[in-house]
Amino acid sequence: MTTDVLCLDVGSTFTKAVLVGPDGEVRGTAETLTTRRTDVLDGCHVLAEELGAGSDTTTLACSSAGGGLRLAVVGYERQVTAEAGYRVGLSAGAKVVHVASGRLDASAVKAVGRSLPDLVLLVGGTDGGNSDVLLHNAAQLARAALGRPVVVAGNVDAQDEVVALLRGAGQPVRVADNVVPEIGEISPGSARAAIRATFLDHVIGGKGLSSSPLFREMVRAPTPDAVLRGAEVTAEAIGSDLLVVDVGGATTDVYSVVTPEGEDATLRRGVVGTLWHARTVEGDLGVRWNAVSVVEAAARERIPVGAALHRYAASVVADPAHLPAGDDERALDLQLATVASLVAVRRHGRPGAPGASPRPLGDVGLVLGSGGVLRHATAEQGMRVLAAVTGDHAGGWRVPRSARTGVDVAYLLFAVGLLADWAPGPAGEQPEVARALARRIV
Repeated sequence: MTTDVLCLDVGSTFTKAVLVGPDGEVRGTAETLTTRRTDVLDGCHVLAEELGAGSDTTTLACSSAGGGLRLAVVGYERQVTAEAGYRVGLSAGAKVVHVASGRLDASAVKAVGRSLPDLVLLVGGTDGGNSDVLLHNAAQLARAALGRPVVVAGNVDAQDEVVALLRGAGQPVRVADNVVPEIGEISPGSARAAIRATFLDHVIGGKGLSSSPLFREMVRAPTPDAVLRGAEVTAEAIGSDLLVVDVGGATTDVYSVVTPEGEDATLRRGVVGTLWHARTVEGDLGVRWNAVSVVEAAARERIPVGAALHRYAASVVADPAHLPAGDDERALDLQLATVASLVAVRRHGRPGAPGASPRPLGDVGLVLGSGGVLRHATAEQGMRVLAAVTGDHAGGWRVPRSARTGVDVAYLLFAVGLLADWAPGPAGEQPEVARALARRIV
């Protein structure tokens, strides 16, 4: 890489920018309110000018603005292929707005449509297994003419017939490998790539975020997809498993990149299998819009909180734009972040079903915090929040045995993910730049 790259994350509220030099050095970071009322490119241009991006600077972007990527999953059984589709959708950076399973009837198809998905992930059957439900659901979706692109990632033996049904009805279709090729195995890579490509081809341009085709050309992925890719590269760069806790105003996202060893590497975890590079989203755990739900979750988890936190949570829900004023409110804000982090990681790490094993997080070498409340805290405050996670031995999950902690203060993970998959130069050049940037996070 011989020129700078401007990496942008266009969010619903803020647009963040990182200017990266040829050797992975950070030349500058900046953020501004996302200019939704005019054109999101207006804010992007402001950041480019602020950071001194030149005319030869390449721009890469990810986006969660306009509601992000809304995905509906249609599968065979709720506990097998539909569950696998749900997990793969999350790993692809989607907001899963609906999950349907079994043979769709007219009311079930209408429910899919009412969820207003940007695209539908159609799965069902293992390779060489049952194809009746997959074909039935494809025919129902074709007949309904939802006008949404479909990613087909089910039984490969039925894919040609499924695609013919959907394309015959004028549905845009992209084919991927089966997400559950056999019982006990989950295969996310092909479907994840297909969801990303469909998002870029059919979704991002239709969000009404910009009147210019330049925005569509800039965007390479949904933001959570870029963050998970960044986590993958960072885990490789530091040479150990990684856990990322991203505390937001509406949700708390948890990402883990683990390499199973010993028994974990040989045993299958349930009929779906384990997704070793995974993202979970806790939609009730946000430190602004869902602050009251955070306090309620604390009670269910037997995490003690006082009356002051109850009152503070109610006040920020009433005014989500509120910023803490004074030491007392800053302490309460950090307590909210601590509880959200604890509950989200517990849900991420615990067994997914009775008889299953917890996610193998014992070998995690780095627990990385993200989100505005952590990025704007002092280093000591951020470490205290993460120390509560790494010391959570009563939480029912495998706590890392000897993990470092850190905060992605400059918000670089998304940029690492964008750079990792951008390769205009010689093979292998951009991933090295991404790794160099990853090593600057902590």
